[in-house]
Amino acid sequence: FFYSIMIPTDQIPKIFKTTTMKLNILSISTLLALLTSTTAFSPTPNPNSPAHQLATLGRRPTSSSTALSMALTLYGSPGSRSPLVNWAANELGLPLGPGDLSKNPHPFGQIPCLTDDDDGDEKIMVFESGAILNYLQSAADEGRGPKGDAKRAAVASWVAWANASLDPICFLETPEGKVYDTGLRNPNRRIDTLNTLLSQSPHLVQGKFSLADVAVASYLLYVIQFFPDVELYQRWPHVVRYMRECAGREGYGQAFGGRVQGFCLERLDKMMESGNGGEEKKKMFGLF
Repeated sequence: FFYSIMIPTDQIPKIFKTTTMKLNILSISTLLALLTSTTAFSPTPNPNSPAHQLATLGRRPTSSSTALSMALTLYGSPGSRSPLVNWAANELGLPLGPGDLSKNPHPFGQIPCLTDDDDGDEKIMVFESGAILNYLQSAADEGRGPKGDAKRAAVASWVAWANASLDPICFLETPEGKVYDTGLRNPNRRIDTLNTLLSQSPHLVQGKFSLADVAVASYLLYVIQFFPDVELYQRWPHVVRYMRECAGREGYGQAFGGRVQGFCLERLDKMMESGNGGEEKKKMFGLF
């Protein structure tokens, strides 16, 4: 049996824009539980968390990046791409203040949108999730010299790749822009390459977790939330392990909520268990 779900455009991201999505009963119950129960929109990270301490290690208390971070305001809501911005801020140790949506300065009235009030007389406004991630990375990397520049360039490249290349793979659309399925059900050379890269390094930039992983993993984790029946492990085991590691991070749980995090971890664990079981059966019957 299939049902139609209409989701308002101004409250949710591109992948969830006003559309009729055919989901089975399991998908519907999962989707509604995830979207209605999350209480994750608490922008300020835990100052005692390892992520916060790591991100602030070596940062001068009076640096411009610290002053800038105190003036950041995020206009968003839990049922949109806003939580991935919260996740990024949590990992970088940059506190965000929640913005009044009635005063959202986004030129099209969409979310997420970020403002920075601590840059002289001119207020900075950044919209589009990828641009916001790059702005946060620049704020965190300010004053770190050439090494910061190299990392910032790599992160920016992966953020752009996630938005331009990974998004249309993860979410297939009709000519009218309605999402109807995920491309991850089928073989894909780009995901094959991603799987190979992740077999060589646990993360995408310099072997350490960064906002590149926030951008890429967010799309992948959205897929299993909206298409929970998709199976990925047999084709891309390293991608699944990567998704599992990213979903287990404290910053992800703070941003998306315990219900979403728990669902993702459970689904990925089952996927890995099922995949490993399949491999053992093949070995048992001499297929390897």
